[in-house]
Amino acid sequence: MKRLIIIITFLASVIAADAQQKDKGKKAGNPVFPGWYADPEGIVFDKTVWIYPTYSAKYEEQTYFDAFSSKDLVSWKKHPKVLDTVNVKWAKKAVWAPSIIKKDKKYYMFFGANDIQSDNEYGGIGVAVSDKPEGPFKDLIGKPLIDKFHNGAQPIDQFVFRDKDGKHYLIYGGWKHCNIAQLKDDFTGFVPFEDGTIFREVTPEKYVEGPFMFIRKGKYYFMWSEGGWTGPDYSVAYAVADSPLGPFKRVGTILKQNPEIANGAGHHSVIG
Repeated sequence: MKRLIIIITFLASVIAADAQQKDKGKKAGNPVFPGWYADPEGIVFDKTVWIYPTYSAKYEEQTYFDAFSSKDLVSWKKHPKVLDTVNVKWAKKAVWAPSIIKKDKKYYMFFGANDIQSDNEYGGIGVAVSDKPEGPFKDLIGKPLIDKFHNGAQPIDQFVFRDKDGKHYLIYGGWKHCNIAQLKDDFTGFVPFEDGTIFREVTPEKYVEGPFMFIRKGKYYFMWSEGGWTGPDYSVAYAVADSPLGPFKRVGTILKQNPEIANGAGHHSVIG
C-alpha cells in the first residue's frame, strides 16, 4: 500500500557514520533522500546499505522501483528503475513494497503488482532476479507467484525471510490478514506444510498490512502496520514467538506518528 513518507526503524546495530559525517560536514536527517517514496525495505549488501522503496504516485504510474545505496547513511546514490514492468509483462500498475534477499550470488526481489481486489482480477505477488543489487531485475517465472486470496489475505506487502536453518518464507498480506508460506529452494513456488496446506494464517491482533520479521537472541520478532495509512492511527506494532509460524500475540506499539515530522508512520523496515 502507499504511504505518505518513507520511515525506517533501526532496532539493531547499524553502520556508524559519525567520522565520515564530521569529515564531510554533512548530517543525516529526514527525509533520508529526496523524492516521494513509501514502503522502504532496508538491507545491507557488502557493507553498503540499500533502500528499496515504493514509488509514490497514481497507481497507473507505479510501474517501476528505484533503489538507493549508501556507505555512511549520509550520502545516498540513486539507482533508477532497478525493476521496470517492461521486464514483468503481467504487472501493469501498483507495483508495491519490494522485498530483497541475496541467495547463491543472485539477488531476488519479491513485489506486489496490480492491486487485485478479487480472484477475478489478474496480478498479485511476483518475484524477479538480478546479478546485482542495482538490477536490472527481471521476472523469474513469467507469472505471479501468488495470484489469489488465501485466508482472506490480499496478495500484497510481501516480505521474504530467511530462517536460521536456511529455509526461506514469504510473509505477506493486506486486508487485515497475514499468511506465511515456505518457499521452494529456487523461489519458483512453495513447499507444503506437514498438514498439506501451502498458506498458513499468522494474523496477530490489530494487524492490517506491512509484515516484517527478524531473529534476535533466538526469538522471532514479528512486526506489522496497524490503522489506516492516511490517518493518524497508522503505526507499527510487534509480537514475539519461538517459531516463525507463531503463535504471535501482540505485545505493543513500537512506532507512532509524530505530526511534526511525518504522517503515515507505517510499513517500516529493520536493519540489523
